[in-house]
Amino acid sequence: MNSQPAAATDDALALEISGISKSFGRFPALNNVSLQARDKEFLALLGPSGSGKTTLLRILAGLEAPDAGEVRFGGENFLALPVRKRGVGMVFQHYALFRHMTVAQNIAFGLTVRPRSERPSKAQIAERVRELLSLVQLEGLDKRFPTQLSGGQRQRVALARALAIEPKMLLLDEPFGALDAQVRRELRRWLRDLHERTGVTTVFVTHDQEEALDLADRVAILKDGELCQLGKPNEVYEKPANPFVFDFLGAAVRMSGRVEKDRLLVADWETKAPAGAPQGDVQVFFRPDEVAFAPPNGAGLAAEVRSVVTRGPDVRIDCMIEGQLVELQAHGPTMPPGVAAGLSLRIQPIRPQVYAA
Repeated sequence: MNSQPAAATDDALALEISGISKSFGRFPALNNVSLQARDKEFLALLGPSGSGKTTLLRILAGLEAPDAGEVRFGGENFLALPVRKRGVGMVFQHYALFRHMTVAQNIAFGLTVRPRSERPSKAQIAERVRELLSLVQLEGLDKRFPTQLSGGQRQRVALARALAIEPKMLLLDEPFGALDAQVRRELRRWLRDLHERTGVTTVFVTHDQEEALDLADRVAILKDGELCQLGKPNEVYEKPANPFVFDFLGAAVRMSGRVEKDRLLVADWETKAPAGAPQGDVQVFFRPDEVAFAPPNGAGLAAEVRSVVTRGPDVRIDCMIEGQLVELQAHGPTMPPGVAAGLSLRIQPIRPQVYAA
């Protein structure tokens, strides 16, 4: 796996993570992870449970110390700074709001606990709270308590509290994990708009692929404590670095094949091999909704349709291909021609990706 830093660009780098490793007993949570975030960038750390993404976030927040490696922010040695001096705002999955405090008191908390010499006046704190209530669209709710709010409203309060201290970096640890799907979708777009308005460099942890691809400027994909790939959402989806990334980012069909010179052979189907494909035995991946259907005497993989199920605007097509039951998808509302249960046909993967076996 590749855990080398992404190449620098003309944009100013804010966050530089170099060779970070962290173990808990014999369990290696992070192994030599290096990546960068640009100033004002929205970076998603994406991976399954146990991939190390939350451990990395906790190191940035000062809640964990790495065993090895360096973190710099704005060119400064970040790990050498006391947590209070790092200028980090953090939002957790379960809000972590103070139940005995009102919305306004929760938002103001980070300012009111500052040392007297650094603490704004009461009037300044009140004004900051008003600004943030407007920013997160919770005007008029300042006197309510967290138990009087919906889940989405509580998460907005948590974000406002994190922003109250005017952080240099915002850390979000699966902030929508406790919310239902519809609220998550609504808050996703709102959070992206909020990021555009505030311009705070943001690191966002999630295991939700759709969330990461929709929200982030770039996505860092982790597995077993190592960095698999770092790139723009479209880059990692269109050109996954390895089979894990392809499979993790969406529904996938996997088949065995072989590349000979510039030809790809899968069962009785032969086509031009993708550029840069390895020679010899390979694994061939394609998305189940990125296929074309052809008659039995046409080109493609021989398939027998077992069932066809309409699901709203989409169609699920279960096929047997080379002894493997494969679930394909077609986007409706009309059925692809020649597709029906019991029929034989050919399928042509439109954009197969090829990896060494």
